[in-house]
Amino acid sequence: MAETHQKTFTDPHEAAAEAAGLAWLADAEPTGGTRIARVLGRPSATVLDLERIDDGSPTAAQVERFGRSLAHTHAAGADGWGTPSPGFPTDGVLRMGRSGTPFVAAAEAPATWGEFFAEYRIRDFVRRIVDRGGPDHGFGPDEVALFERVADRVQDGTLGSPQPALVGDRPARLHGDLWAGNVLWPGDHSEPTGAVLIDANPHGGHAETDLALLALFGLPRLETVLSGYDAESRLADGWQERVELHQLAPLLLHVFLFGGSYRGAAVRAARRYA
Repeated sequence: MAETHQKTFTDPHEAAAEAAGLAWLADAEPTGGTRIARVLGRPSATVLDLERIDDGSPTAAQVERFGRSLAHTHAAGADGWGTPSPGFPTDGVLRMGRSGTPFVAAAEAPATWGEFFAEYRIRDFVRRIVDRGGPDHGFGPDEVALFERVADRVQDGTLGSPQPALVGDRPARLHGDLWAGNVLWPGDHSEPTGAVLIDANPHGGHAETDLALLALFGLPRLETVLSGYDAESRLADGWQERVELHQLAPLLLHVFLFGGSYRGAAVRAARRYA
């Protein structure tokens, strides 16, 4: 029997959402998607028994395989921009965790990535950051106006870009919280997809958002990951110039949760695209 890691949540909604999201990402494995840690049991409404993965230092071959497999996870697609995984529990509010990250019901999904990212990743967090206030968290009127200018340019398509080649003209199936700590490298180096992913917040979005989060907190051998991804699913021209744009989503989330230096980082990123 596989060893387990027990994860406890603050409410049953979060546990059910994580289980549904991991299963949805795992559905991409038969077509080459990155392997996802398995949910092995649910001993209570707020506890999941998850497959334990022994994490090690990755080889160059592992990270290249991860880049290629991640391209196929994204290519599995989603029902709409901002829509969560099938089975995501609905109680009238499509939000996840203590950050309250918003999702969109399929029937209400925006027509474009720009509409989704502007409203549900920039404006939503900026409004809630302003409401929270405080010297470490709040934004002043000039900063709010700055973020609104960026949101307008995202929404009207000025800052838009095509998806990677395998995704095509549709939403990608995003992990949604793809920072380095959620990418595990099996120590025996035998995993065909290179890595195993945990702790997802999946939804339909732009593939470059997952890649930008990998860059934000320093994934090992990131250049090799991106090279493998690009070889498998060609990235749109100029993707390097859009990294900070896509990082606005996790930066604003971190301002809302933690404030501090993230506030300045979010403002600096926004200035580049306003």
